[in-house]
Amino acid sequence: METQPQKNSGSGWWTPADSAPEPADQALGPAIMRVNKPVFVLDLEDKTGVSQDGFIIIGKNAHEAPNGYRLTAYAPPLHPKDLGDPHFKKIHGLQYAYIAGAMANGIASVQMVQEAGRSGMLGFFGAGGLTIDQIESAIVSLKQKMGGLPFGFNLIHSLNDPDLESATIDLYLKHEVRLVSAAAFMRLTLPLVYYRIKGIHKNSSGRIICPNKVIAKVSRVEVAKRFFSPPPEKILRQLVDKNMITTEEASLATSVPVAETMTAEADSGGHTDNRPALSLLPTMLALRDEMAKQYNYQSPLSVGLGGGIATPESAAAAFAMGAAYILTGSVNQSCIEAGTSEEVRSMLAEASQADVIMAPAADMFEMGVKVQVLKRGTMFSVRASKLYDLYSRYNRYEDIPEKERSTLENKFFKNSFEKEWSSTKAFFTERDPKQITRAEADQKHKMALVFRSYLGRSSMWAVTGNTSRKIDFQIWCGPAIGAFNEWVKGSFLEKPENRSIKTVAMNILLGASVATRASWLRNQGAVLPEGTGRFSPMELTDIDKLIEQHNG
Repeated sequence: METQPQKNSGSGWWTPADSAPEPADQALGPAIMRVNKPVFVLDLEDKTGVSQDGFIIIGKNAHEAPNGYRLTAYAPPLHPKDLGDPHFKKIHGLQYAYIAGAMANGIASVQMVQEAGRSGMLGFFGAGGLTIDQIESAIVSLKQKMGGLPFGFNLIHSLNDPDLESATIDLYLKHEVRLVSAAAFMRLTLPLVYYRIKGIHKNSSGRIICPNKVIAKVSRVEVAKRFFSPPPEKILRQLVDKNMITTEEASLATSVPVAETMTAEADSGGHTDNRPALSLLPTMLALRDEMAKQYNYQSPLSVGLGGGIATPESAAAAFAMGAAYILTGSVNQSCIEAGTSEEVRSMLAEASQADVIMAPAADMFEMGVKVQVLKRGTMFSVRASKLYDLYSRYNRYEDIPEKERSTLENKFFKNSFEKEWSSTKAFFTERDPKQITRAEADQKHKMALVFRSYLGRSSMWAVTGNTSRKIDFQIWCGPAIGAFNEWVKGSFLEKPENRSIKTVAMNILLGASVATRASWLRNQGAVLPEGTGRFSPMELTDIDKLIEQHNG
């Protein structure tokens, strides 16, 4: 026997203002969509009604109102600007709790960061993999274009090139880049701590001011603890000894965390531990509370969520679990502002959730670290895995069987190994000469550098749209891109040329408001018509009209 839903006894009473209730089966869906107005679900005895104005008396003991109806469920207004942590939005000058995450090689481009900032959101330029000159050019451009609008730059941990990390930090300090997204860190480094602490002081009221802010992106609790703790004394002593900071700055540093804000990174594109968001975010939120209690910081700590965010439902779930903000990545790469090729955008727009795979990373190749990439339409993951397998089995390139060497040179490199080494040597002579010295004494390292060269160039072939190497494209993305494509199928957002960073973001945020309001009503016992609360993509002009309506 089918069980019927139990009728809600009600939570109060409703009396009309200007209009009578409408039938719920017709009016409930549109009412939930009007996120600037409350939704009242009413018991009309013979049917369910809906209103968005009138007066309510809340409480089980509320007396029956004359000319009124029993209120069975209620959803307050929820503008997309109301989602997320108000403190996080205030300190960063944001209207929306939304970050367009840094994608290396300038994929998170100047244009993307600019559009995010102009839209009331926060964007991080993808500085990873770029030269100092390229990063400086982006800084100068954004400084000229952004005015007082918020923006930041990425700092990816350079395990094999600490000098590059130091030079990048010096550049950020020189140009007064006040916000950095720290990614792929397994431990705190001297340059990162230097950036955070340089210029720390007390204002006239005695409050500690730290001009440089760090938003850490982490997936491991042990790393998160280091970021939510004050800088290690050992590093502070080194900075003082090197005359990089003063003793007073070192003393003040013991009262602030390395990062006040942290993105819990779930199953994402690029470097990822493939962590499930449903278990990762609550763990990081609990750690936040633990560390705040332990150190009694003057400012609250914030935790947002990235990885897997690409639909209204995933965004709503993140905010419902307590995320201060959401961070998107994979879906942004298919937007028109992304610093990548049309070929890549088209390939991403056709991907499903199963079309991603892990492959060896160029920057931490020897350690066996992997990145998540697009599998559909490219052989990169297969070829990268083959290179790592050969590196693991042989101590020098000449030891690899001739048949396999022929495959590498004819299909992978499209060049002889010696010519590949020559170009690799030229690259590292300019970027990191110590690697050449080491390779000339260690044939296995020489082989690793050549293999890393292929892996590194494969991402640039994708960015520049080198169609002759399309089969080798390395395109960083997670399953979120597939979820997004499934959601927008049949809508104007199905085509990549219609995807702008603002259009995508506002659809996700408005959809999250709608999904949240539907969930509030459902959890009070309201029976929603099928499809109610499911948000379909809308043009920006229609979104603006909808969310800027005044309550009435």
